[in-house]
Amino acid sequence: MRRRTEPSLTGPRRLIAGLTLGGLAISQAMVGVWALLAPAGFYRQFPAAGHAWVALLPPYNEHLVRDVGALSLSLTVLLTAAAVTPTLSLVRVAVTAYAVYAIPHTVFHGLHLQGFPALDAVAQMTGFAIQLLAAGLALLSTLQRARPTHPHRV
Repeated sequence: MRRRTEPSLTGPRRLIAGLTLGGLAISQAMVGVWALLAPAGFYRQFPAAGHAWVALLPPYNEHLVRDVGALSLSLTVLLTAAAVTPTLSLVRVAVTAYAVYAIPHTVFHGLHLQGFPALDAVAQMTGFAIQLLAAGLALLSTLQRARPTHPHRV
């Protein structure tokens, strides 16, 4: 029995998938390591000193922050695998898994901006939009052009 090989992305499509998924993986890794290893610091200071976005949505819960860190690191593994070995199905699964997390996360934060300084609210939602756009570009890289069909000649 012959084993069917999974098609990999090539050329510009491979570059787009690698860059977008790699960028998302780096973002998830930064959140994951920080939240898992220093949950109180993550809660008080994410994304940077003077801009404590997580603390604006109290209360602090060490267990939940560490879970966010671990789940972010699990997404990092999947996104990295898809960036390094961009087969059609792996890229699609990675983008889908990321979307399952990122879309509800974005919606929640979009509905809970009260208490955020205007600049922080804009920065937060812009960051989410960039991440969703990157995921969308990675997914688009997996779409193939329709091949022209030739009518049968009789």
